[in-house]
Amino acid sequence: MKHALLAALTLAAPILPAMPAALLTASPAAAQSPQLEQACIAVARNFLLAPVIKTGIVQSFPELDPPGARLTYSTREDAKPTDFSNEIECQFDKAQPPFSLLRFCISRTCYGPNEQEPENRRRYQEVKALMDRAKK
Repeated sequence: MKHALLAALTLAAPILPAMPAALLTASPAAAQSPQLEQACIAVARNFLLAPVIKTGIVQSFPELDPPGARLTYSTREDAKPTDFSNEIECQFDKAQPPFSLLRFCISRTCYGPNEQEPENRRRYQEVKALMDRAKK
């Protein structure tokens, strides 16, 4: 499909105004903040008790309030592109380290200091404690 679109654009090039090359090729969203993304991966590893997490699509949003990141992941060592169906979203106090975890959601369950479920508050406190220890 991508090649057919590129071929069509090449044929139409003489009649189209000059377009930047970036508009002609599809690419995933550029990483905004690798540090936010790595912090969110650390949240996932700590929560899932997994030493290694394979990531699929990773997006970060340092310009939002609160800043955060979200990504798809798999805990399988031999992960294939179709295995990245799990998702985590993390929110932090600021866009620069050291980060303080405000809240995170895995799939449709959220964990934070103000969650209704005591167990979800507890899981948040555990992950936040692990993240805070890593800063020291």
